[in-house]
Amino acid sequence: MPSHLSADRPAAQPPGSGSVDALISQARRLKGDVDAVRRDAPSDGTDPQDRWQRALCDLALHQLSDLDAHLAQLRDGPPPAPGAEAAAGAAPPAPRRGSLLSRVGSAEWNFLTDEVSWSGELYRILGRDPAAPPLTLDELPSLVLDEDRPRLTAMVTDCLVDAQRIDGEFRVVRPDGEIRAVHMMGEPVLAADGSTASMWAVLRDVSALRRTEQAVSESRDSLQRHRQRAQSEHRLAVELQEAVLPPWRGSLRLPHQGPETLDLAAHYLPSSTGTLIGGDWYDALELADGQTLLSVGDLTGHGVSVASGMATLLGAVRGMAMAGTEPGRLMSLLNQLLDATVQPALGSAVCCRYRPETRTLVWAQAGHPAPLLFRGGTGRRLHSPDGVLLGATSGAVYAQAEETLEPGDLLLLHTDGLVPGRDSTAAVNRLLGLAPRFGGARTAQDCVRMVMEEFGQAEREDDACVLIAKVTS
Repeated sequence: MPSHLSADRPAAQPPGSGSVDALISQARRLKGDVDAVRRDAPSDGTDPQDRWQRALCDLALHQLSDLDAHLAQLRDGPPPAPGAEAAAGAAPPAPRRGSLLSRVGSAEWNFLTDEVSWSGELYRILGRDPAAPPLTLDELPSLVLDEDRPRLTAMVTDCLVDAQRIDGEFRVVRPDGEIRAVHMMGEPVLAADGSTASMWAVLRDVSALRRTEQAVSESRDSLQRHRQRAQSEHRLAVELQEAVLPPWRGSLRLPHQGPETLDLAAHYLPSSTGTLIGGDWYDALELADGQTLLSVGDLTGHGVSVASGMATLLGAVRGMAMAGTEPGRLMSLLNQLLDATVQPALGSAVCCRYRPETRTLVWAQAGHPAPLLFRGGTGRRLHSPDGVLLGATSGAVYAQAEETLEPGDLLLLHTDGLVPGRDSTAAVNRLLGLAPRFGGARTAQDCVRMVMEEFGQAEREDDACVLIAKVTS
C-alpha cells in the first residue's frame, strides 16, 4: 500500500506465529492425506466414479495449497509496498512458480492525485508490459470480456458511490489471446469529509481453480449420465430376462400326458449386488414327440447385450429341439451360432432330452458342470461327454451320453455360480452332500427349497440358476 495512505489505515500486524504455524501444520497434513487419496484412485480414466474422485481431490489440493500460502503470508506479515525494494536498493524476489504470490497482484487508484499503482504481479497476471502505465478505472474494462464488463462496472460503482466492498470475479483477455479468470477484492478509502479518496484492490488469478471446478462439474455430470444409463440398461436387461425365462413358478409336470412324467422346479438367483444381470438360463419344454427338453446355460458377461445373447441362444435351443435335433448336434449348431456373431462371446450349456417311455436321458454339454443324479439317499455326478465351451473354437464336435433313470430319481442341473468359490470339486461335493435330505423330499419344489436354504444367502459375484427334475413312479 502506498505510504501516503498509511495514516488512514493502521498497519496490519501478524498474529502470534505459534498459532499460525499450528494451522499451517494442520493444513499441510490434510493436504498430504488428500494427495494420498488422489494417488490411490485409479487413473486409467475409464470409470466416471474414479474421474470424479480425482477431480474432487485436485480441487481440494488447489484450495489447501492456497490456504497454506495465505497462512504463510499471515505469519510473515504484509509484503513490501510496490517499489519499496527498489527504493531500498534490493531487487524484488521472483515469485515461486505455482505459489499464491505468483497469482495475486494489487492495485490502488488515488482520486485525489490521479495516481494509479499496480504491483508487478498484476502486470504478469494481465499480460501487460511492466513499462506501460497502469490502467485507470475507466480503462480497466477494456481488458475484460464483453459479457463480464457490466459486472465489473457495477462492482466499482457500488464501491465508489455507496462505499461497498468489492468481491467478485470477471474474465480478462490478455494480449496473447489467453483468457484468465480474475477474482477481485477491495474497498474504498474515505477522506475526512466522507468522500472517497482512493480505492485499493487485490486481484487473484483463479484460472487454474476454475478449470479444476469445471473438471469436477463435468465429471459429476458424466457420472450422473453413466448412472442413468446403467439404470436404464439394468431395467432393460431384467425385462428381457423375465420375458425369456420360463413363466412357470413352483412345480411343473412334463409331459402333460402319460403316467411317466417329470416333476420339475427351478429357481434363478441374482448376484449379491443385484445390479449385474448375466446370461444364465434354465428351461423345460414339452416337445412335439412327447419327450421333454431340459437345459441350463450361461453366456459370459453382464448387461443388455448378454441378456439379448442369452435370449437368442435359448430361442435357438427351443427351436432346434422342437425340430427333433439331438443334444450333441444341437450343441454343434449353437457353437456355430456364437462363432458367427459380430461380437465374440463364450457360453456353456447342458442340453438333455428325456424319453418318458424308456426313462432314458440323452444329454450333451459344452464346458458346463455335469448333471447330478441322486438315488436312494446318495448322489453322483454323471460322466461328461466331450464338449468345449460354446464359441471357443470353430467346427467343434459334441458327444452325447445316455443315462437310464428310475422312479424316484432326482436330476439336478445348475450353473457354476450357484455355489460361490473357484473350486468346482468342492462345490459339487457340497451339492452332493444334500443327498440324504433329498431322499426324504416329496417334490422337486421341496428340493429346490433345500438348495436355497443351503446356498441362497451366500455372497455371489455372478447370477446362477438351478433346475431339478424328479422322476415320478
